[in-house]
Amino acid sequence: MSALNLTETVDARTAELATNLSGLLQRIDAACLASGRDSDTVRLLPVTKFFPAADVAILYRLGRREFGESREQEATAKVAGLPTLVRQDTAAARSGADSDEGLSDVHWHMIGRLQRNKAKVVARWAHTVHSVDSERLATALDAGARAALDAGDRTEPLRVLLQVSLDDDPSRGGVAPADLAALAEHVAASAGLRLSGLMAIPPLGAESDASFARLAILHTRMLAEHPGATELSAGMSGDLESAIQHGSTVVRVGTALMGARPITSA
Repeated sequence: MSALNLTETVDARTAELATNLSGLLQRIDAACLASGRDSDTVRLLPVTKFFPAADVAILYRLGRREFGESREQEATAKVAGLPTLVRQDTAAARSGADSDEGLSDVHWHMIGRLQRNKAKVVARWAHTVHSVDSERLATALDAGARAALDAGDRTEPLRVLLQVSLDDDPSRGGVAPADLAALAEHVAASAGLRLSGLMAIPPLGAESDASFARLAILHTRMLAEHPGATELSAGMSGDLESAIQHGSTVVRVGTALMGARPITSA
């Protein structure tokens, strides 16, 4: 591809993402207005899994500073490569983003199911893990986060959200509501972790409003014991309005922002 064609491709993708981003922010604002909430109480988390790091760099230049990933290997590569991609952009360089200190203002979120053997690596770069659903995983992340703190790879504990199952089907991920309190206590007692809230995905075929209403009740109960666990990660492209109505503080959006998922062999 020639340099001219490459530039045209980047410009077209930038325009596409800018248009999608503007539309999403308008949806979030409208949902907050309808729910009687301030728009600054809900954050958009772009889900960039399966999309190239070049797209993340475009979103960075469009002002986004949080990104959600679900596969450790893919995410680790993006974390390492994003500073270089941003430095290569002259506009970003003029704004000061070409610092040798990297992109300290970027927060990476692990939103997918995580295997314990990946916990040490993820604990080095993740700002927040949304999918903690067992004490064994929490223990592995705690060990990884403490090692990263000791090595200077982190400056503060790893924020974790407990993924709760709303259909009691462990095959889809999530801790059963009956076991949620015990897991919360375990995480709260872990020196390398910070219990920050809950995450859930509505069961397949379930009515979103009912699912998010149940999640809101579980979150209220958690807050009674852990008042610092204020984050509620709920809502995606098709149901973010319902999630916001029921208290979501962060909506995880992929398709409505990024477009159709690229074909991948993985």
